[in-house]
Amino acid sequence: MNSYDVAVIGSGPGGYVAAIRCAQLGMKTAIIEKYSTLGGTCLNVGCIPSKALLSSSHHYEEATNHFEEHGIEIPGEIKVNLEKMIARKQAVVDQTTGGIDFLMKKNNIDVYEGLGSFKDATHIKIEGKDAGEIEAKNIIIATGSKPSNLPFITLDKERIITSTEALKLKEVPKHLIIIGGGVIGLELGQVYRRLGAKVTVIEYMDRILPTMDAGLSKELNKVFKKAKFNIMVSHKVQSVERKGDEVIVKAENKKGEVVEFKGDYCLVSVGRRPYTDGLNVEAAGVKLNNRGQVEVNEHLQTNVSNIYAIGDVVRGAMLAHKAEEEGVFVAETLAGQKPHIDYNLIPGVVYTWPEVAAVGKTEEELKETGTEYKVGQFPFRALGRARASGDIDGFVKILADKTTDEVLGVHMIGARCADLIAEAVTAMEFRASAEDISRYSHAHPTFAEAVKEAALAATDDRALHV
Repeated sequence: MNSYDVAVIGSGPGGYVAAIRCAQLGMKTAIIEKYSTLGGTCLNVGCIPSKALLSSSHHYEEATNHFEEHGIEIPGEIKVNLEKMIARKQAVVDQTTGGIDFLMKKNNIDVYEGLGSFKDATHIKIEGKDAGEIEAKNIIIATGSKPSNLPFITLDKERIITSTEALKLKEVPKHLIIIGGGVIGLELGQVYRRLGAKVTVIEYMDRILPTMDAGLSKELNKVFKKAKFNIMVSHKVQSVERKGDEVIVKAENKKGEVVEFKGDYCLVSVGRRPYTDGLNVEAAGVKLNNRGQVEVNEHLQTNVSNIYAIGDVVRGAMLAHKAEEEGVFVAETLAGQKPHIDYNLIPGVVYTWPEVAAVGKTEEELKETGTEYKVGQFPFRALGRARASGDIDGFVKILADKTTDEVLGVHMIGARCADLIAEAVTAMEFRASAEDISRYSHAHPTFAEAVKEAALAATDDRALHV
């Protein structure tokens, strides 16, 4: 039986990063993955493939709707070859997961393909290609999450689908009905809307992106309405039924009336649930909470001292980069270091176009706690760079403490916001004030100037270009 200092169960962003960091710190490390490719949901059926399709569909939209205004004329009809688009997506996935294989070899990490389950607190049974048993002094649970469903919906994975199936459709839907106006539903909705599908989004809450700052929801709603999305908020889905190639969704609106929607595909996108199926945590004595999450303390340690858990399977936001931070945190904790994660400064991003990104507190949260704050907001349409590229939707909003001027939250929607949010995270890690951000130079012309201008507005209402 092979013995290790650390064994990681699950090879998503949390798991493989934890394994790499453990190996870097001199620990003999193994990683167990039940699928034939490494990378978990994110690399195989989540973050990476969805971004590939968002990128491809964005190119198509630019070619059909915007090239002409740039003086680019393409004779004849511009067509979508969905099969080729999906094949490109898969090539990106294959290249990325192959990169994880390389990283495992480079760091001398033993990879076991098969379902890992606890025999006891230090032994893991593996069923599958590399069947057997291994021993580890420390074990990290990184088994991630799976798409959630509503109890009355039967997912046939053909017409009533999850995000996994939506990434490999054989045709562009005529009418795609999306249940859930969160990140995943909106991103995939935009892919198929660009490709010509009619898209209806049905959201239970009173706005799309209900967990983000209300100003961001309002702005993205405006952009999506302009793109002819049918967005139905405050609608409670009651039933989803398939009849041949048609899917019928019934929902109750805020007036109590039952409304019917008919489409050829229905994407159920109502969040994700922690995944511990087959892990046999009971054999190790590890406790789960009533939401199915592995219970951990502030060190991400379970109630069994040598077993840790990270990522989607524990409390907190289900984000790949949060899982990565936790993977590094546990590895460094095992090495006797004193790592730190500020969960308030884990950014959230929606990869629609315009992109949506945020870090820190929302206005709603600050109001709830009675925190006095000031707001600085700057529109992208006032930027020369935004006008040059035609990306004028959106804004940057900075929330700062009314007394100290410390930045408490940054919320943005617009071009390249997925990248711009890193500036806000850096500033807030160093407890910057709005004036601090306003005082350092931002290259001109850039989208990043919107951050400086919003900081000027928050400092003393002195933005320069509005």
